[in-house]
Amino acid sequence: MSHIATLVCAPDRPALTEDVLARACSALTHPSPPVRLAPGIAADFAFELAAPDSTRTVAERLRAALEGAPADIIVQPGQMRRKKLLLADMDSTMIGEECIDELAGKIGKRAEVAAITERAMRGELAFEPALRERVALLKGMHRAIISDVLASRISLTRGGLALVQTMQKNGAYTVLVSGGFSVFTCAVAKKLGFDAHQANELLFDGEGRATGLVLEPILGARAKLAALLKYRDKLALHAGETLAIGDGANDLPMLEAAGLGVAFHAKPKVAAAAHARIGHGDLTALLYAQGYRREDFVAIDPSS
Repeated sequence: MSHIATLVCAPDRPALTEDVLARACSALTHPSPPVRLAPGIAADFAFELAAPDSTRTVAERLRAALEGAPADIIVQPGQMRRKKLLLADMDSTMIGEECIDELAGKIGKRAEVAAITERAMRGELAFEPALRERVALLKGMHRAIISDVLASRISLTRGGLALVQTMQKNGAYTVLVSGGFSVFTCAVAKKLGFDAHQANELLFDGEGRATGLVLEPILGARAKLAALLKYRDKLALHAGETLAIGDGANDLPMLEAAGLGVAFHAKPKVAAAAHARIGHGDLTALLYAQGYRREDFVAIDPSS
């Protein structure tokens, strides 16, 4: 079979009943019987991609056949399904928050900063000037606030630990890439075990207060794409062996260049453009998309 369709639900809301699987099967060309990767939660179908279908049209046909069942659908070629490089966005992807919004909340400017963040992530504002504008609003913030936010406001996204560590055990290299700040990527990368991370540098004066500036050049969409290409070439990988995940407009070039680019609970523009989108499942959906079974997961998040 040339292609694979994977159905994934939220781990705490299994919905892949026999009826749902039968409806999915009816929407595919010459499908194999479903392979259950996790009972009720994830299943694979191997099938032939018939002309003039594309992976996108097959995914849409599956969504229609599922009649609203809360399942994500990933359709991809069967070859190079197990990825050897993961590039992951941080804010609202590997963690549940937007770090700059949390910092702003500590100095009474959350609403103003969060409004700019939302527009930038939707692609309504260019990322670089939007970041400069938000950082300017942080001027005078003491560096100690960062430690407070890390300790009390940042939550790891469910499934992230399993995703990173399972891929690493199977030979993948993992990189956390962010248009946010290195003081956060450093901590999150360490908690989850990423091999490398990159982000922007907030600038502080001699008294430890934010200057309202960020080190130039700003790392945005082009930097995320450049990271994907750099590590792909460094590891001598085929484009199809790479996986990228993100939620905002500044993730799009990276998602489009990856072998599998996944929009995770993403803004509409990103969800529409990515190869696949996750709107129900957690980050373990990316393991199921690679054909891993639940018993293959190296680390299970406490909440899973």
